[in-house]
Amino acid sequence: MFQPYTLEEGRYLVKLARSVVEAYLTHGKIVIPENPPPRLINDNYGVFTTIETVQGEKFELRGCIGYPEGYKNTLYATIYSAIGACCQDPRFPAMRREELNSVVFEVSILSPLTLLDDDPRKYLELVQVGRHGLVVKRGPYSGLLLPQVAVEECWSTEEFLIHTCVKAWLPGDCWLDRRTKLYIYEAQIFREREPNEEVYQRDLLGELAKCRK
Repeated sequence: MFQPYTLEEGRYLVKLARSVVEAYLTHGKIVIPENPPPRLINDNYGVFTTIETVQGEKFELRGCIGYPEGYKNTLYATIYSAIGACCQDPRFPAMRREELNSVVFEVSILSPLTLLDDDPRKYLELVQVGRHGLVVKRGPYSGLLLPQVAVEECWSTEEFLIHTCVKAWLPGDCWLDRRTKLYIYEAQIFREREPNEEVYQRDLLGELAKCRK
């Protein structure tokens, strides 16, 4: 499994995402921290920041933006994906500062993308829900779904493939067409349990087992 960072480093990234958004919403400035953990500067993984609004025991997406193949380094990718998630996701209006106490932050660190170059009928065996995220590309169209999306929706592998095609504005069965490029990747995911509280690492396979009971 892809796990490049310690829990301590993951906590740093989630707290960084929150603090950067808070500073941006308060002062309109992007703050780069001093003396971050060295690995976060030396590594250049893909990063997505997800922000969700807490509504009782449910969570509603508030914004999600990222860099599938990295941006400068892990530190910068986290900072700018967090700003993107709070204020640049075209599906939502920009966040307001007063929302910060009612949202949770999640940072996903992505492994390098791997192109599946095989008989598409084998994708149902090669793609593993709870382990893989997906990227679909064909011509000018592309779509990405993080691995936690399939787990949260309790999708089958085929449903995951279909929804990724739809995310790319392609037919749901586009994954069966050899003109379509399908990539898989893994993600290490760190998340707040409650707004501005404990940060933990998600266990997607454990979550998947619960949803399929």
